[in-house]
Amino acid sequence: MRDNPLVLHVLGARPNFVKAAPVVKGLAELGVRQGIVHTGQHYDALMSDVFFADLGLPEPIANLGVGSGSHARQTAALLTGLEEVVLEHSPSLVVVYGDVNSTLAAILVCAKLHVPTAHVEAGLRSFDRGMPEEVNRVVTDALSDLLFATSPEALSHLADEGVDPARVHLVGNPMIDSLFAALPGLDPAPVQERLGVSGRYAVATLHRPANVDAPEAARELVEAVLDVAEQIPVIVPLHPRGRQRLAEAGLVDRRNLKIVDPLGYIDFLSLVRGAALVVTDSGGVQEETTMLGVPCLTVRPNTERPITVTHGTNRLVTPAGLAAAAEKALADGAATPSGELPPLWDGAAGLRIARVISAWLAGENLSPASRGRVDHPLFP
Repeated sequence: MRDNPLVLHVLGARPNFVKAAPVVKGLAELGVRQGIVHTGQHYDALMSDVFFADLGLPEPIANLGVGSGSHARQTAALLTGLEEVVLEHSPSLVVVYGDVNSTLAAILVCAKLHVPTAHVEAGLRSFDRGMPEEVNRVVTDALSDLLFATSPEALSHLADEGVDPARVHLVGNPMIDSLFAALPGLDPAPVQERLGVSGRYAVATLHRPANVDAPEAARELVEAVLDVAEQIPVIVPLHPRGRQRLAEAGLVDRRNLKIVDPLGYIDFLSLVRGAALVVTDSGGVQEETTMLGVPCLTVRPNTERPITVTHGTNRLVTPAGLAAAAEKALADGAATPSGELPPLWDGAAGLRIARVISAWLAGENLSPASRGRVDHPLFP
C-alpha cells in the first residue's frame, strides 16, 4: 500500500450520510486521509445539504449532481461521473454505504478499475429481488473487498452466498452511532411548534416504488394512512420521490393529516422521538424507531432488517391491516420485546470500522479481535 493512502466515501442519499458520519469521524481520529464524493442522487437541499451540517460532515471533494431519473439513466450517469472521480483521485479504498444506486455504481466502477472497496451495511437481505435495493445489495457484497455487517444474521446471509469470512467484519450499526450522538439534542417541542402539532401524533414516511409508483398501490396506501388519521393526527414529511403520485391518490392536507417538506436529520428525529407511532416503508427508520423505543409499522411484505422486529419496536403490516395494527400499537405503547437493543448497537460502530480500515491500509493481518466481532458460529 502506498504512503499516505486516500479513502473515498461515496454518498448519494440521506441514509448514506447518517451511516458515513461516524466512520468519517473515526478515520479522522486515526489520521487517515479521506474525502467525500456526493453523487447528488438526493439533490434537494432538505434531502442532502442540511444533513452535512447536522452531522458535521466535511465538504465533498466532488459533487456529481446526477439528480433523479429511471434506474438505468441514473446509474449510467453515476457510472460516468464516478469513473472520472476515481481516476482523478486514485484512492486506495472506496467506501460505499447501504443499497442505493450510487452504491451500486461505485462498486461497478471500482471493480472495473481494480480499486479496492468496502461496503458498510453488508449482508442485509429481504430476499425480494423485485426490490431494486435488493439487487444492489447482492451485487455490492459480491464485489466488495471488505464487508461490514451491522447484525449477526447478515453474517449467515453472506456465508450462504459464498463470501469469504475473512472479508467480513461484524461491527454494529453506524446509523445508531449518529443517533447516539444526536440524542441529547433531540427535542420534539420546537419542531412540533413550528409544524403546529400538539398532543399525540403519528409520523409517516412513504416512498418505496412498490408502494407509490403504481396508482392502485398508491391509492391503497393513502386510504390506509387516512384510516390511521381517523385515530390520531398524522404528520407526513414527504419525500420528493412519488410525491405527485401520492397527492393524486389523495395524500393532501386535510383534517388530522398534515403534509410537510422533508426535514433535516435533527428535526426529523426530534419529531419521531415525540411521536406515539411511526408508519414507514424506510429501512433506516425501522432502526431509528427501535433505538428510540417508538412503535413502528412498516408497510412492506418483508424487511432486510428483521432484527428490528425481533429486538425492536417494528412490525410488518399490509395496507389493509395498517389501521388495526395502528390501533393496537397506540393502545400498547412502546416497549422492545427483548428489553435490549440489538448486539453492538452501542455507539462505537464507526470507530470499529475505522480501525479495520486503518489496519487494512497498513497491510496488517486482521485478527478476529481486531474485527470487533461478537461470538457467532460462523466465526469461532
